[in-house]
Amino acid sequence: MGFSKTFLSLFLFFILFSLSYATSRITHQQRFPSTTKFSSNRLAEQLIRSFNLFPKDSANIHGEYSIDDFIPGNIVEKTFSFLASSNGTSVEDLGHHAGYYSLPRSKSARMFYFFFESRNGAKDAPVVIWLTGGPGCSSELALFYENGPFKINNDLSLSWNDYGWDKESNIIFVDQPIGTGFSYSSDENDIPTDGSGVSNDLYAFLQAFYKEHPELVKNEFYITGESYAGHYIPGLASRVHKGNKNKEGIPINFKGFAIGNGLTNPGIQYQAYTQFAVDNKLITKEDQADINKLVPDCVDATKTCESEGGESCETALQQCQQIFTNILDIAGNINYYDIRKKCEGQLCYDFSNLETFLNEKTVRDALGVGNIEFVSCSSAVHNALVQDWMLNYEKDIPTLLEDGIKVLIYAGEFDLICNWLGNSQWVHAMKWSGQEQFGASKTVPFLVDGKNAGLLNSYGPLSFLKVNGAGHMVPMDQPKAALQMLVNWIEGNLNQTKI
Repeated sequence: MGFSKTFLSLFLFFILFSLSYATSRITHQQRFPSTTKFSSNRLAEQLIRSFNLFPKDSANIHGEYSIDDFIPGNIVEKTFSFLASSNGTSVEDLGHHAGYYSLPRSKSARMFYFFFESRNGAKDAPVVIWLTGGPGCSSELALFYENGPFKINNDLSLSWNDYGWDKESNIIFVDQPIGTGFSYSSDENDIPTDGSGVSNDLYAFLQAFYKEHPELVKNEFYITGESYAGHYIPGLASRVHKGNKNKEGIPINFKGFAIGNGLTNPGIQYQAYTQFAVDNKLITKEDQADINKLVPDCVDATKTCESEGGESCETALQQCQQIFTNILDIAGNINYYDIRKKCEGQLCYDFSNLETFLNEKTVRDALGVGNIEFVSCSSAVHNALVQDWMLNYEKDIPTLLEDGIKVLIYAGEFDLICNWLGNSQWVHAMKWSGQEQFGASKTVPFLVDGKNAGLLNSYGPLSFLKVNGAGHMVPMDQPKAALQMLVNWIEGNLNQTKI
């Protein structure tokens, strides 16, 4: 199925690609492009390459692999070390694990994950799961460039991340949905096509994970992630909460979830683009008035998507995406994940070392993935979930708030694509018993080392944090502030100043 040109720029919220947009101002007619058709899969592959990532396949689908040894629900996990020899630390001391989980509902799907025990050695440290967006991007992007234990150097060596979230938690990074990263199957039909499928797979994985690590069952559990995970996270949160209420399997000590620069309520967030762009001098007031003429059709299409689903959601994406691409036509060659920066050539960021490192044979051997090649961002997974894109995932959050589940929505101030303004607007518009009090709450500074690192609003279990000096990837741009945010939020002291 084809998609219009307006589909180009929002293909992967976490793929930091850049297309070449005109730097000169263009006419009103040029800002409303025709609906030339393109292959969705072809566009996906082009955009992955513009991110300077070159996966050999569109997804990890390997028909040649035997499924004779496929045991549904089984976890195979091993310890590994990338850095133990550098300081005399043993593999066991580090507590670094990698594993595969065999999805029971699938033909032969195996979900890959990293699990890092807390660096501080605390037995009661919370368990945190991180979900990267896309849809279809591997969580190793966050692991090695944001909040994991280590970072990749230019010579492909690794160094410790002083602000890795494993310093204060046990953290899991999952390659999901199937086909992403090192996760694989022999059947493309094993890739989920909606949010329910994604959350059910993750819930099944968590049940198996806690069976493998019963010592962690009593520890508090938190769901985190960013970008398109603004869909994944509320879906998984609702699934875990439902499982606990229905006494399904192992009870999970679920306490809260945090979404960073997420896409959660598209119907509201798309409308915020022009105001954010005007406020940051990307477009003029005149431009805003012109582009806002597209908003009513976007809103109507989003409502139809919610009521009818299916292809109407693809139509809604094409309608609404015109708002975003027309802003870019005027703004020129900006990095729309961090508007302080320009895209250099076709690249806004270069994460190519990730694939080079993870596809080295010695690394694959250490992780126990055999001959499976790492796929950083999967076009096939993206395409499978295209009808999920415009759905509103805020609708499940009020029930969680009423039951005392803590919710943190945070956003870097310089991200355009999932900007803080749109996120703030859907959070304030969300109907729950504390809506009025949250709306009237005092905005207070979020302090790091006594300095203002952001602006915070809180009431009851709900918090919204605008993070200073950060773009789309807050833990990459402001690593110390991001770690402090996590620790203080978990401890219930988000407005305190020390890690």
